[in-house]
Amino acid sequence: MSTTLSAGSAPQESQAATVGLLLLGAMLAALWIGINLLFPGLAPTGIPSAVTRLAIHAAILAGLWLGLSRTDFSMSKRITIWLAITIPFTLWLAVVWAMAVNGAFQPIPGVVRPPRLPIAIFAPVIIGLLFLLRSKSIAAFLDATPAPWLIALQVYRIFGGIFLVNWMHGTVAGVFAVPAGIGDALTGIMALPVALLLASGTARGRSAAMAWNIFGLLDFAVAITLGTLSSPGPFQIFGLDIPASLAGTYPTVLIPAFAVPSSILLHALSIRQLRRIGRRAE
Repeated sequence: MSTTLSAGSAPQESQAATVGLLLLGAMLAALWIGINLLFPGLAPTGIPSAVTRLAIHAAILAGLWLGLSRTDFSMSKRITIWLAITIPFTLWLAVVWAMAVNGAFQPIPGVVRPPRLPIAIFAPVIIGLLFLLRSKSIAAFLDATPAPWLIALQVYRIFGGIFLVNWMHGTVAGVFAVPAGIGDALTGIMALPVALLLASGTARGRSAAMAWNIFGLLDFAVAITLGTLSSPGPFQIFGLDIPASLAGTYPTVLIPAFAVPSSILLHALSIRQLRRIGRRAE
C-alpha cells in the first residue's frame, strides 16, 4: 500500500513543483514591471540594463563551461572551445554596447540609411548558426549538457516586459510593445516549468520543450517584424503618432541588438539537443 501511495504522490509533487515554478516566474515578471512603473526614472539611467546584460552574459558563459566540464574533452580542449566562443561573444557585446551608447541604432530625422538594427540581430545569428550547428565539438557538448539548462537559462526573458512599461509611458507603439512584451514575458515565465518537465526524461517533457522553443522563436519573429514596421525609418507604417521611439536608443536597444540574437542561438542549440535526445530514445 505504501508503494502505491508513493507512486501516486510522485505525479502530484511534480505538478505542484511545476505550478510553483510557474507562479515564481509570474511573480518575477510582475516585480520587474512593477519596479519600472514605480520608478520611471530608473530604466533611462541604463543601470538595470547594464546589470541584467552582464548577468545574462556571465550566466551563458558559466553554463558553457559547466557543460564542457561534463564532456570527455581534455582540459586544453575545453579551454580552447570556451575561449573560441567567449572571446567573440564578449567582443560582440562590447561593440553593440558602444554603438548603442553612441546612438548608432537611433534613427536620424531626415536621413535615409539602411537600418542597422536588423543587421545587428541577424548577422550574429547567421554566423553563430553556421558554427554552432555544424561543429562536432558543440554536438558533444550538447550531449553532455543537461537539456533543461538551455531552457531554464532563458528565464531572463521576463525582462522583455520593459516594452510594456515603455508602451504605458507612450514611448513605443503598442502594436509592437504589447505582443513583444507579453510574448517575452510568457517565454520567461514558462522557462522554469518547462525545464522541470524536460528533466523528467519523458516524451511529454521533450514535446513541451520543443513547443516552448518554437513559441520563443515565433515571439521574436513577430517582435522583429512589428518593431521594424513601427520604428521611425523607411519601413514604418505603425506608430506614426509617436515622434521618437525608444526602439533604437540606449539602453532599450540592447534587447534587440544583443539579447534577441543570443536567445535565438540558445533556442537553436536547445532544438538541436532535443532532436539528438529524441533520436537516441527511438
